[in-house]
Amino acid sequence: MLLRLLTTYLSKYWPLLAAVLIFQFGSALAALFLPTLNASIIDQGVAAGDVPFILRMGGWMIVVALGQILSAVIATYCAARVAMSVGRDLRNDIFGKVSGFSEREVSSFGAGSLITRNTNDVQQVQMLAMMSATMLVMAPLMSIGGIVMAVRQDVGLSWILAISIPVLLVAAALVISRMVPLFRSYQSRLDAVNRVLREQLSGVRVVRAFVRESIEEQRFRVANTDIMVVGRQVGSLFVLVFPLVLLIMNVTIVGVVWFGGIEVDAGNTQVGTLFAFMQYVGQILGGVMMASFMAMMIPRAAVSAERIGEVLASETTLIPPARPVTTLPRPGQVELIDASFTYPGADQPVLSGISFRAEPGETVAIIGSTGSGKTTLVNLIPRLFDATSGTVRVHGVDVKDADLDILWRGIGLVPQRPFLFAGTIASNLRFAKEDAADEELWRALEIAQAADFVRARPDGLEATISQGGTNVSGGQRQRLAIARAIVREPDVLVFDDSFSALDLTTDARLRQALWRELPEVTKIVVAQRVSTITDADRIIVVEDGRMVGAGTHEELLSTVVTYREIVESQMAVDA
Repeated sequence: MLLRLLTTYLSKYWPLLAAVLIFQFGSALAALFLPTLNASIIDQGVAAGDVPFILRMGGWMIVVALGQILSAVIATYCAARVAMSVGRDLRNDIFGKVSGFSEREVSSFGAGSLITRNTNDVQQVQMLAMMSATMLVMAPLMSIGGIVMAVRQDVGLSWILAISIPVLLVAAALVISRMVPLFRSYQSRLDAVNRVLREQLSGVRVVRAFVRESIEEQRFRVANTDIMVVGRQVGSLFVLVFPLVLLIMNVTIVGVVWFGGIEVDAGNTQVGTLFAFMQYVGQILGGVMMASFMAMMIPRAAVSAERIGEVLASETTLIPPARPVTTLPRPGQVELIDASFTYPGADQPVLSGISFRAEPGETVAIIGSTGSGKTTLVNLIPRLFDATSGTVRVHGVDVKDADLDILWRGIGLVPQRPFLFAGTIASNLRFAKEDAADEELWRALEIAQAADFVRARPDGLEATISQGGTNVSGGQRQRLAIARAIVREPDVLVFDDSFSALDLTTDARLRQALWRELPEVTKIVVAQRVSTITDADRIIVVEDGRMVGAGTHEELLSTVVTYREIVESQMAVDA
Protein backbone atom coordinates (compact mmCIF):
# COMPACT_ATOMS: atom_id res chain seq x y z
CA MET A 1 0.00 0.00 0.00
CA LEU A 2 2.81 2.42 0.90
CA LEU A 3 4.62 1.87 -2.40
CA ARG A 4 1.40 2.21 -4.39
CA LEU A 5 0.45 5.39 -2.54
CA LEU A 6 3.86 7.02 -3.03
CA THR A 7 4.03 5.97 -6.68
CA THR A 8 0.59 7.40 -7.38
CA TYR A 9 1.18 10.75 -5.72
CA LEU A 10 4.87 11.23 -6.54
CA SER A 11 4.44 10.54 -10.26
CA LYS A 12 2.73 13.91 -10.75
CA TYR A 13 5.93 15.69 -9.73
CA TRP A 14 8.46 13.80 -11.86
CA PRO A 15 10.29 16.97 -13.07
CA LEU A 16 11.09 17.91 -9.47
CA LEU A 17 11.99 14.30 -8.66
CA ALA A 18 14.32 14.24 -11.67
CA ALA A 19 15.99 17.40 -10.36
CA VAL A 20 16.38 15.76 -6.94
CA LEU A 21 18.02 12.70 -8.48
CA ILE A 22 20.38 14.75 -10.64
CA PHE A 23 21.55 17.07 -7.88
CA GLN A 24 21.77 14.28 -5.29
CA PHE A 25 23.90 12.32 -7.76
CA GLY A 26 26.17 15.35 -8.22
CA SER A 27 26.41 15.90 -4.47
CA ALA A 28 27.30 12.24 -3.86
CA LEU A 29 29.99 12.24 -6.57
CA ALA A 30 31.52 15.40 -5.12
CA ALA A 31 31.53 13.89 -1.62
CA LEU A 32 33.22 10.73 -2.93
CA PHE A 33 35.88 12.72 -4.80
CA LEU A 34 36.93 14.86 -1.81
CA PRO A 35 38.86 12.13 0.14
CA THR A 36 40.87 11.29 -2.98
CA LEU A 37 41.86 14.94 -3.38
CA ASN A 38 42.76 15.05 0.31
CA ALA A 39 44.93 11.95 -0.02
CA SER A 40 46.82 13.42 -3.00
CA ILE A 41 47.46 16.65 -1.07
CA ILE A 42 48.95 14.70 1.86
CA ASP A 43 50.94 12.15 -0.15
CA GLN A 44 52.08 14.33 -3.07
CA GLY A 45 51.98 17.80 -1.58
CA VAL A 46 52.67 17.74 2.16
CA ALA A 47 55.04 14.74 2.08
CA ALA A 48 57.00 16.22 -0.86
CA GLY A 49 56.81 19.84 0.37
CA ASP A 50 55.21 20.90 -2.93
CA VAL A 51 53.39 24.10 -1.89
CA PRO A 52 52.06 25.01 -5.39
CA PHE A 53 50.53 21.53 -5.66
CA ILE A 54 48.92 21.93 -2.22
CA LEU A 55 47.42 25.30 -3.21
CA ARG A 56 46.22 24.03 -6.57
CA MET A 57 44.59 20.89 -5.18
CA GLY A 58 43.27 22.85 -2.20
CA GLY A 59 41.53 25.20 -4.64
CA TRP A 60 39.96 22.23 -6.39
CA MET A 61 38.78 20.89 -3.03
CA ILE A 62 37.07 24.22 -2.28
CA VAL A 63 35.35 24.20 -5.69
CA VAL A 64 34.20 20.59 -5.29
CA ALA A 65 32.99 21.24 -1.71
CA LEU A 66 31.01 24.31 -2.82
CA GLY A 67 29.51 22.28 -5.66
CA GLN A 68 28.52 19.57 -3.21
CA ILE A 69 26.86 22.09 -0.88
CA LEU A 70 25.00 23.81 -3.72
CA SER A 71 23.79 20.49 -5.16
CA ALA A 72 22.63 19.31 -1.73
CA VAL A 73 20.72 22.57 -1.10
CA ILE A 74 18.94 22.42 -4.48
CA ALA A 75 18.12 18.72 -4.05
CA THR A 76 16.71 19.30 -0.55
CA TYR A 77 14.63 22.26 -1.75
CA CYS A 78 13.12 20.22 -4.60
CA ALA A 79 12.50 17.27 -2.26
CA ALA A 80 10.72 19.53 0.22
CA ARG A 81 8.52 20.90 -2.57
CA VAL A 82 7.59 17.37 -3.65
CA ALA A 83 6.88 16.14 -0.10
CA MET A 84 4.74 19.15 0.84
CA SER A 85 2.78 18.81 -2.42
CA VAL A 86 2.18 15.10 -1.79
CA GLY A 87 0.94 15.90 1.72
CA ARG A 88 -1.40 18.57 0.37
CA ASP A 89 -2.78 16.24 -2.32
CA LEU A 90 -3.34 13.43 0.17
CA ARG A 91 -5.19 15.72 2.59
CA ASN A 92 -7.33 17.10 -0.23
CA ASP A 93 -8.22 13.62 -1.49
CA ILE A 94 -9.02 12.30 1.98
CA PHE A 95 -11.17 15.35 2.73
CA GLY A 96 -12.94 15.00 -0.61
CA LYS A 97 -13.55 11.32 0.02
CA VAL A 98 -14.86 11.88 3.54
CA SER A 99 -17.07 14.74 2.31
CA GLY A 100 -18.86 12.22 0.10
CA PHE A 101 -19.38 9.69 2.91
CA SER A 102 -22.81 9.06 4.29
CA GLU A 103 -23.32 9.02 8.03
CA ARG A 104 -22.84 5.26 7.89
CA GLU A 105 -19.21 5.50 6.72
CA VAL A 106 -18.38 8.35 9.10
CA SER A 107 -19.73 6.33 12.02
CA SER A 108 -17.82 3.26 10.86
CA PHE A 109 -14.43 5.01 10.94
CA GLY A 110 -15.20 7.45 13.75
CA ALA A 111 -14.69 11.19 13.49
CA GLY A 112 -11.55 11.12 15.68
CA SER A 113 -9.91 8.44 13.54
CA LEU A 114 -10.71 10.31 10.31
CA ILE A 115 -9.08 13.44 11.72
CA THR A 116 -5.98 11.47 12.73
CA ARG A 117 -5.73 9.87 9.30
CA ASN A 118 -5.92 13.25 7.58
CA THR A 119 -3.30 14.83 9.85
CA ASN A 120 -0.85 12.56 11.64
CA ASP A 121 -0.98 9.68 9.14
CA VAL A 122 -0.51 12.01 6.18
CA GLN A 123 2.39 13.65 8.03
CA GLN A 124 4.13 10.27 8.40
CA VAL A 125 3.81 9.52 4.68
CA GLN A 126 4.86 13.08 3.82
CA MET A 127 7.96 12.78 6.00
CA LEU A 128 8.90 9.49 4.36
CA ALA A 129 8.48 11.07 0.92
CA MET A 130 10.81 13.89 2.01
CA MET A 131 13.45 11.55 3.41
CA SER A 132 13.15 9.15 0.47
CA ALA A 133 13.72 11.93 -2.01
CA THR A 134 16.80 13.22 -0.18
CA MET A 135 18.33 9.85 0.75
CA LEU A 136 17.18 7.61 -2.09
CA VAL A 137 20.22 8.39 -4.23
CA MET A 138 22.63 9.52 -1.54
CA ALA A 139 22.53 6.40 0.66
CA PRO A 140 23.28 3.74 -2.02
CA LEU A 141 25.79 5.99 -3.82
CA MET A 142 27.67 6.76 -0.63
CA SER A 143 27.67 3.11 0.38
CA ILE A 144 28.47 1.45 -2.94
CA GLY A 145 30.61 4.29 -4.23
CA GLY A 146 32.45 4.45 -0.91
CA ILE A 147 33.21 0.72 -1.06
CA VAL A 148 34.59 1.05 -4.59
CA MET A 149 36.75 4.06 -3.73
CA ALA A 150 37.95 2.48 -0.46
CA VAL A 151 39.02 -0.71 -2.26
CA ARG A 152 40.86 1.43 -4.83
CA GLN A 153 42.72 3.14 -2.02
CA ASP A 154 43.71 0.00 -0.09
CA VAL A 155 42.55 -3.53 -0.85
CA GLY A 156 44.32 -4.91 2.22
CA LEU A 157 42.01 -3.12 4.67
CA SER A 158 38.77 -4.00 2.85
CA TRP A 159 38.19 -7.07 5.03
CA ILE A 160 37.23 -4.72 7.86
CA LEU A 161 34.29 -3.47 5.77
CA ALA A 162 33.27 -7.05 4.94
CA ILE A 163 32.72 -7.60 8.68
CA SER A 164 31.32 -4.24 9.87
CA ILE A 165 28.69 -3.66 7.16
CA PRO A 166 26.82 -7.02 7.61
CA VAL A 167 26.95 -6.59 11.40
CA LEU A 168 25.42 -3.11 11.06
CA LEU A 169 22.69 -4.34 8.70
CA VAL A 170 21.74 -7.28 10.94
CA ALA A 171 21.57 -5.05 14.03
CA ALA A 172 19.34 -2.53 12.24
CA ALA A 173 17.07 -5.29 10.87
CA LEU A 174 16.54 -6.77 14.33
CA VAL A 175 15.49 -3.40 15.75
CA ILE A 176 13.25 -2.51 12.81
CA SER A 177 11.42 -5.86 12.92
CA ARG A 178 10.17 -4.98 16.42
CA MET A 179 8.92 -1.55 15.37
CA VAL A 180 6.10 -2.54 12.97
CA PRO A 181 3.56 -3.81 15.56
CA LEU A 182 4.48 -0.95 17.88
CA PHE A 183 3.77 1.68 15.22
CA ARG A 184 0.38 0.11 14.44
CA SER A 185 -0.47 0.09 18.14
CA TYR A 186 0.70 3.70 18.49
CA GLN A 187 -1.62 4.96 15.73
CA SER A 188 -4.60 3.10 17.26
CA ARG A 189 -3.90 4.66 20.65
CA LEU A 190 -3.57 8.08 19.01
CA ASP A 191 -7.07 7.56 17.61
CA ALA A 192 -8.28 6.82 21.15
CA VAL A 193 -6.72 10.01 22.55
CA ASN A 194 -8.32 12.10 19.80
CA ARG A 195 -11.68 10.43 20.35
CA VAL A 196 -11.69 11.03 24.11
CA LEU A 197 -10.49 14.62 23.70
CA ARG A 198 -13.09 15.36 21.03
CA GLU A 199 -15.89 13.95 23.18
CA GLN A 200 -14.81 15.97 26.20
CA LEU A 201 -14.53 19.21 24.25
CA SER A 202 -17.86 18.71 22.48
CA GLY A 203 -19.67 17.63 25.64
CA VAL A 204 -17.98 19.96 28.11
CA ARG A 205 -21.33 21.33 29.30
CA VAL A 206 -22.69 17.86 29.98
CA VAL A 207 -19.49 16.89 31.78
CA ARG A 208 -19.74 19.89 34.07
CA ALA A 209 -23.49 19.57 34.57
CA PHE A 210 -23.06 16.03 35.90
CA VAL A 211 -19.85 16.85 37.79
CA ARG A 212 -17.90 14.28 35.75
CA GLU A 213 -14.66 16.23 35.42
CA SER A 214 -12.65 13.79 37.54
CA ILE A 215 -14.05 10.76 35.68
CA GLU A 216 -13.33 12.31 32.28
CA GLU A 217 -9.86 13.30 33.43
CA GLN A 218 -9.27 9.68 34.38
CA ARG A 219 -10.49 8.51 30.95
CA PHE A 220 -8.09 10.86 29.24
CA ARG A 221 -5.29 9.91 31.63
CA VAL A 222 -5.74 6.23 30.77
CA ALA A 223 -5.75 6.90 27.01
CA ASN A 224 -2.78 9.25 27.35
CA THR A 225 -0.85 6.72 29.45
CA ASP A 226 -1.51 3.99 26.90
CA ILE A 227 0.00 6.04 24.11
CA MET A 228 2.90 7.06 26.36
CA VAL A 229 3.75 3.40 27.08
CA VAL A 230 3.84 2.49 23.39
CA GLY A 231 5.68 5.71 22.53
CA ARG A 232 8.26 4.93 25.19
CA GLN A 233 8.82 1.48 23.70
CA VAL A 234 9.28 3.01 20.24
CA GLY A 235 11.60 5.65 21.67
CA SER A 236 13.65 2.97 23.43
CA LEU A 237 14.25 1.27 20.10
CA PHE A 238 15.27 4.57 18.50
CA VAL A 239 17.57 5.27 21.44
CA LEU A 240 19.10 1.83 21.04
CA VAL A 241 19.73 1.91 17.30
CA PHE A 242 21.83 5.07 17.06
CA PRO A 243 24.35 4.21 19.79
CA LEU A 244 24.56 0.75 18.23
CA VAL A 245 25.35 2.23 14.83
CA LEU A 246 27.88 4.66 16.32
CA LEU A 247 29.52 1.82 18.26
CA ILE A 248 29.95 -0.27 15.13
CA MET A 249 31.20 2.77 13.22
CA ASN A 250 33.73 3.74 15.88
CA VAL A 251 34.98 0.16 16.28
CA THR A 252 35.42 0.02 12.51
CA ILE A 253 37.38 3.31 12.50
CA VAL A 254 39.58 2.04 15.36
CA GLY A 255 40.21 -1.13 13.37
CA VAL A 256 41.15 0.87 10.28
CA VAL A 257 43.54 3.08 12.31
CA TRP A 258 45.04 0.07 14.07
CA PHE A 259 45.64 -2.14 11.05
CA GLY A 260 46.25 0.83 8.74
CA GLY A 261 48.96 2.08 11.10
CA ILE A 262 50.66 -1.31 10.84
CA GLU A 263 50.50 -1.05 7.03
CA VAL A 264 51.96 2.48 7.08
CA ASP A 265 54.73 1.40 9.45
CA ALA A 266 55.55 -1.51 7.12
CA GLY A 267 55.67 0.87 4.16
CA ASN A 268 52.81 -0.88 2.35
CA THR A 269 50.60 2.19 2.26
CA GLN A 270 50.88 5.95 2.58
CA VAL A 271 49.44 8.23 5.28
CA GLY A 272 47.21 10.09 2.83
CA THR A 273 45.78 6.83 1.55
CA LEU A 274 45.00 5.75 5.12
CA PHE A 275 43.22 9.05 5.81
CA ALA A 276 41.24 8.69 2.58
CA PHE A 277 40.31 5.10 3.48
CA MET A 278 39.08 6.27 6.88
CA GLN A 279 36.95 8.96 5.26
CA TYR A 280 35.47 6.43 2.86
CA VAL A 281 34.67 4.11 5.76
CA GLY A 282 32.83 7.00 7.41
CA GLN A 283 30.92 7.65 4.17
CA ILE A 284 30.07 3.97 3.73
CA LEU A 285 28.80 3.56 7.26
CA GLY A 286 27.05 6.94 7.01
CA GLY A 287 25.23 5.67 3.91
CA VAL A 288 24.27 2.47 5.70
CA MET A 289 23.07 4.54 8.68
CA MET A 290 20.93 6.69 6.36
CA ALA A 291 19.47 3.54 4.85
CA SER A 292 18.81 2.20 8.36
CA PHE A 293 17.09 5.43 9.34
CA MET A 294 14.93 5.18 6.22
CA ALA A 295 14.14 1.58 7.07
CA MET A 296 13.05 2.66 10.56
CA MET A 297 10.67 5.24 9.10
CA ILE A 298 9.12 2.84 6.62
CA PRO A 299 7.16 0.68 9.13
CA ARG A 300 5.37 3.64 10.67
CA ALA A 301 4.71 5.21 7.28
CA ALA A 302 3.46 1.82 6.02
CA VAL A 303 0.93 1.63 8.87
CA SER A 304 -0.18 5.20 8.13
CA ALA A 305 -0.42 4.47 4.40
CA GLU A 306 -2.57 1.43 5.15
CA ARG A 307 -4.93 3.57 7.25
CA ILE A 308 -5.08 6.25 4.55
CA GLY A 309 -5.71 3.59 1.93
CA GLU A 310 -8.66 2.27 3.92
CA VAL A 311 -10.33 5.68 3.69
CA LEU A 312 -9.51 6.23 0.01
CA ALA A 313 -10.66 2.72 -0.90
CA SER A 314 -13.96 3.02 0.97
CA GLU A 315 -16.96 3.50 -1.23
CA THR A 316 -19.87 5.53 0.01
CA THR A 317 -23.23 3.83 0.15
CA LEU A 318 -24.62 6.92 -1.62
CA ILE A 319 -23.67 5.68 -5.07
CA PRO A 320 -24.15 8.41 -7.71
CA PRO A 321 -26.27 7.32 -10.68
CA ALA A 322 -24.54 6.42 -13.94
CA ARG A 323 -26.87 8.78 -15.82
CA PRO A 324 -28.12 11.33 -13.29
CA VAL A 325 -31.46 12.96 -13.92
CA THR A 326 -31.06 16.74 -14.05
CA THR A 327 -34.62 17.69 -14.99
CA LEU A 328 -37.06 17.67 -12.08
CA PRO A 329 -40.63 17.38 -13.42
CA ARG A 330 -42.52 18.15 -10.17
CA PRO A 331 -40.53 20.55 -7.97
CA GLY A 332 -41.65 20.41 -4.35
CA GLN A 333 -43.31 17.01 -4.47
CA VAL A 334 -42.09 14.44 -1.92
CA GLU A 335 -43.24 10.83 -2.05
CA LEU A 336 -42.23 7.72 -0.14
CA ILE A 337 -43.46 4.37 -1.47
CA ASP A 338 -43.16 1.42 0.94
CA ALA A 339 -39.78 2.77 2.14
CA SER A 340 -37.81 0.79 4.72
CA PHE A 341 -34.41 1.24 6.30
CA THR A 342 -32.15 -1.05 8.34
CA TYR A 343 -28.84 -0.05 9.85
CA PRO A 344 -25.92 -2.38 9.00
CA GLY A 345 -25.72 -5.22 11.50
CA ALA A 346 -29.09 -4.37 13.07
CA ASP A 347 -31.57 -7.19 13.77
CA GLN A 348 -34.68 -5.12 13.11
CA PRO A 349 -35.42 -2.36 10.57
CA VAL A 350 -35.69 1.19 11.85
CA LEU A 351 -38.39 1.95 9.30
CA SER A 352 -40.82 -0.43 7.62
CA GLY A 353 -43.23 0.23 4.77
CA ILE A 354 -43.52 4.02 5.05
CA SER A 355 -45.71 5.53 2.32
CA PHE A 356 -47.01 9.09 1.97
CA ARG A 357 -47.00 11.99 -0.49
CA ALA A 358 -46.55 15.73 0.07
CA GLU A 359 -47.62 18.00 -2.78
CA PRO A 360 -46.01 21.41 -3.47
CA GLY A 361 -47.06 23.94 -0.81
CA GLU A 362 -48.39 21.34 1.61
CA THR A 363 -47.28 20.92 5.19
CA VAL A 364 -46.78 17.32 6.28
CA ALA A 365 -45.93 16.72 9.93
CA ILE A 366 -44.34 13.60 11.40
CA ILE A 367 -44.84 12.74 15.05
CA GLY A 368 -44.10 9.75 17.22
CA SER A 369 -42.41 8.65 20.40
CA THR A 370 -38.66 8.91 20.94
CA GLY A 371 -36.82 6.29 18.89
CA SER A 372 -39.71 5.69 16.51
CA GLY A 373 -37.57 6.52 13.44
CA LYS A 374 -38.69 10.07 12.65
CA THR A 375 -35.18 11.48 12.06
CA THR A 376 -34.19 8.47 9.96
CA LEU A 377 -37.33 9.00 7.88
CA VAL A 378 -36.57 12.64 7.03
CA ASN A 379 -32.92 11.77 6.35
CA LEU A 380 -34.14 9.62 3.46
CA ILE A 381 -35.59 12.68 1.71
CA PRO A 382 -32.28 14.53 1.02
CA ARG A 383 -30.63 11.10 0.56
CA LEU A 384 -28.40 11.27 3.62
CA PHE A 385 -29.26 7.56 3.79
CA ASP A 386 -30.51 5.29 1.04
CA ALA A 387 -33.65 3.33 1.75
CA THR A 388 -32.83 -0.38 1.96
CA SER A 389 -36.10 -1.12 0.17
CA GLY A 390 -38.90 0.85 -1.37
CA THR A 391 -38.70 4.17 -3.22
CA VAL A 392 -38.12 7.77 -2.20
CA ARG A 393 -39.13 10.37 -4.79
CA VAL A 394 -38.34 14.07 -4.50
CA HIS A 395 -39.38 16.58 -7.16
CA GLY A 396 -40.90 13.66 -9.07
CA VAL A 397 -37.61 11.74 -9.40
CA ASP A 398 -36.25 8.74 -7.48
CA VAL A 399 -33.50 10.20 -5.29
CA LYS A 400 -31.17 7.36 -6.38
CA ASP A 401 -31.47 8.56 -10.00
CA ALA A 402 -31.28 12.32 -9.37
CA ASP A 403 -28.17 14.44 -9.72
CA LEU A 404 -27.18 14.94 -6.08
CA ASP A 405 -26.21 18.61 -6.43
CA ILE A 406 -29.51 19.46 -8.09
CA LEU A 407 -31.43 17.35 -5.55
CA TRP A 408 -29.76 19.03 -2.57
CA ARG A 409 -30.11 22.49 -4.13
CA GLY A 410 -33.89 22.09 -3.99
CA ILE A 411 -33.99 21.01 -0.34
CA GLY A 412 -33.47 23.13 2.77
CA LEU A 413 -32.64 20.97 5.80
CA VAL A 414 -32.69 22.11 9.41
CA PRO A 415 -31.23 19.20 11.41
CA GLN A 416 -32.20 18.14 14.89
CA ARG A 417 -28.93 19.55 16.23
CA PRO A 418 -28.35 22.75 14.26
CA PHE A 419 -24.67 23.50 13.66
CA LEU A 420 -23.20 26.94 13.03
CA PHE A 421 -19.73 27.51 11.63
CA ALA A 422 -17.07 29.82 13.01
CA GLY A 423 -17.46 33.20 11.31
CA THR A 424 -20.28 35.73 11.32
CA ILE A 425 -24.05 35.57 11.16
CA ALA A 426 -23.87 36.65 7.53
CA SER A 427 -21.29 34.02 6.57
CA ASN A 428 -23.41 31.32 8.21
CA LEU A 429 -26.52 32.41 6.34
CA ARG A 430 -24.62 32.68 3.06
CA PHE A 431 -23.47 29.10 3.57
CA ALA A 432 -26.77 28.26 1.85
CA LYS A 433 -26.37 30.84 -0.93
CA GLU A 434 -23.02 32.54 -1.44
CA ASP A 435 -24.33 35.51 -3.45
CA ALA A 436 -27.31 36.27 -1.21
CA ALA A 437 -27.83 40.02 -0.73
CA ASP A 438 -28.26 41.53 2.73
CA GLU A 439 -31.95 42.07 1.96
CA GLU A 440 -32.40 38.33 1.42
CA LEU A 441 -30.65 37.60 4.70
CA TRP A 442 -32.86 40.01 6.63
CA ARG A 443 -36.00 38.57 5.02
CA ALA A 444 -34.96 35.05 6.09
CA LEU A 445 -34.20 36.32 9.59
CA GLU A 446 -37.62 38.01 9.80
CA ILE A 447 -39.39 34.79 8.82
CA ALA A 448 -37.28 32.79 11.29
CA GLN A 449 -38.06 35.30 14.08
CA ALA A 450 -34.34 35.98 14.46
CA ALA A 451 -34.15 39.56 13.16
CA ASP A 452 -34.71 41.19 16.56
CA PHE A 453 -31.79 39.57 18.39
CA VAL A 454 -29.51 40.07 15.34
CA ARG A 455 -30.35 43.79 15.24
CA ALA A 456 -29.71 43.99 18.98
CA ARG A 457 -26.10 42.95 18.44
CA PRO A 458 -23.67 45.85 17.84
CA ASP A 459 -22.30 44.32 14.62
CA GLY A 460 -25.63 43.07 13.27
CA LEU A 461 -25.06 40.61 10.42
CA GLU A 462 -21.30 40.80 11.03
CA ALA A 463 -21.62 39.64 14.64
CA THR A 464 -19.16 36.88 15.41
CA ILE A 465 -20.32 33.28 15.71
CA SER A 466 -18.11 30.77 17.50
CA GLN A 467 -17.58 27.27 16.12
CA GLY A 468 -20.74 25.28 16.67
CA GLY A 469 -22.60 28.46 17.64
CA THR A 470 -21.58 28.14 21.27
CA ASN A 471 -21.86 31.89 21.86
CA VAL A 472 -25.61 31.98 21.11
CA SER A 473 -28.47 30.29 22.93
CA GLY A 474 -30.12 27.08 21.74
CA GLY A 475 -33.21 28.94 20.52
CA GLN A 476 -31.13 31.52 18.66
CA ARG A 477 -29.05 28.75 17.10
CA GLN A 478 -32.21 27.01 15.88
CA ARG A 479 -33.63 30.20 14.41
CA LEU A 480 -30.37 31.01 12.60
CA ALA A 481 -30.33 27.48 11.19
CA ILE A 482 -33.92 27.93 9.99
CA ALA A 483 -33.01 31.28 8.42
CA ARG A 484 -30.07 29.63 6.65
CA ALA A 485 -32.39 27.03 5.12
CA ILE A 486 -34.81 29.77 3.99
CA VAL A 487 -31.99 31.76 2.32
CA ARG A 488 -31.45 28.76 0.04
CA GLU A 489 -34.95 29.35 -1.47
CA PRO A 490 -35.66 25.62 -1.72
CA ASP A 491 -38.75 23.87 -3.02
CA VAL A 492 -38.80 21.60 0.04
CA LEU A 493 -38.06 22.60 3.64
CA VAL A 494 -37.33 19.79 6.09
CA PHE A 495 -37.51 20.61 9.81
CA ASP A 496 -36.20 17.81 12.04
CA ASP A 497 -37.59 18.81 15.43
CA SER A 498 -36.25 22.30 14.71
CA PHE A 499 -38.65 24.21 17.00
CA SER A 500 -37.90 22.33 20.23
CA ALA A 501 -35.85 25.16 21.80
CA LEU A 502 -38.44 27.85 21.03
CA ASP A 503 -41.10 29.06 23.44
CA LEU A 504 -44.70 28.57 22.37
CA THR A 505 -45.19 32.20 21.31
CA THR A 506 -42.08 32.29 19.10
CA ASP A 507 -42.96 28.85 17.73
CA ALA A 508 -46.43 30.06 16.70
CA ARG A 509 -45.13 33.30 15.12
CA LEU A 510 -42.44 31.41 13.20
CA ARG A 511 -44.93 28.88 11.81
CA GLN A 512 -47.34 31.60 10.78
CA ALA A 513 -44.52 33.45 9.00
CA LEU A 514 -43.45 30.28 7.20
CA TRP A 515 -46.95 29.48 6.01
CA ARG A 516 -47.60 33.13 5.03
CA GLU A 517 -44.27 34.00 3.33
CA LEU A 518 -43.52 30.60 1.76
CA PRO A 519 -46.92 29.28 0.64
CA GLU A 520 -45.53 27.35 -2.36
CA VAL A 521 -42.76 25.60 -0.44
CA THR A 522 -43.40 22.03 0.72
CA LYS A 523 -42.75 21.70 4.44
CA ILE A 524 -41.87 18.42 6.14
CA VAL A 525 -41.99 18.98 9.91
CA VAL A 526 -40.81 16.52 12.55
CA ALA A 527 -42.07 17.62 15.95
CA GLN A 528 -42.46 16.46 19.51
CA ARG A 529 -45.01 19.12 20.47
CA VAL A 530 -48.51 18.57 19.15
CA SER A 531 -49.16 22.33 19.23
CA THR A 532 -46.53 22.74 16.51
CA ILE A 533 -48.36 20.54 13.99
CA THR A 534 -52.10 20.92 14.63
CA ASP A 535 -52.52 23.13 11.55
CA ALA A 536 -50.56 20.81 9.21
CA ASP A 537 -52.31 19.60 6.07
CA ARG A 538 -51.48 16.04 7.03
CA ILE A 539 -49.92 14.40 10.08
CA ILE A 540 -48.03 11.11 9.85
CA VAL A 541 -47.94 9.10 13.08
CA VAL A 542 -44.96 6.75 13.42
CA GLU A 543 -44.60 4.03 16.03
CA ASP A 544 -41.71 1.51 16.17
CA GLY A 545 -40.71 2.42 12.63
CA ARG A 546 -44.17 1.86 11.17
CA MET A 547 -46.77 4.33 9.99
CA VAL A 548 -49.83 3.80 12.18
CA GLY A 549 -51.90 6.72 10.99
CA ALA A 550 -52.18 9.68 8.61
CA GLY A 551 -54.64 12.54 8.49
CA THR A 552 -55.51 15.88 10.02
CA HIS A 553 -55.36 16.61 13.74
CA GLU A 554 -59.11 16.07 14.19
CA GLU A 555 -59.15 12.87 12.13
CA LEU A 556 -56.26 11.32 14.05
CA LEU A 557 -57.78 12.16 17.44
CA SER A 558 -60.78 9.99 16.62
CA THR A 559 -59.06 7.18 14.70
CA VAL A 560 -55.47 6.65 15.96
CA VAL A 561 -54.93 5.58 19.57
CA THR A 562 -51.19 6.39 19.53
CA TYR A 563 -51.82 9.97 18.45
CA ARG A 564 -54.58 10.43 21.00
CA GLU A 565 -52.26 9.18 23.75
CA ILE A 566 -49.54 11.66 22.68
CA VAL A 567 -52.05 14.53 22.73
CA GLU A 568 -53.48 13.54 26.10
CA SER A 569 -50.04 13.13 27.68
CA GLN A 570 -49.01 16.61 26.54
CA MET A 571 -52.29 18.13 27.68
CA ALA A 572 -51.76 16.55 31.11
CA VAL A 573 -48.26 17.98 31.30
CA ASP A 574 -49.44 21.45 30.22
CA ALA A 575 -52.20 21.33 32.80
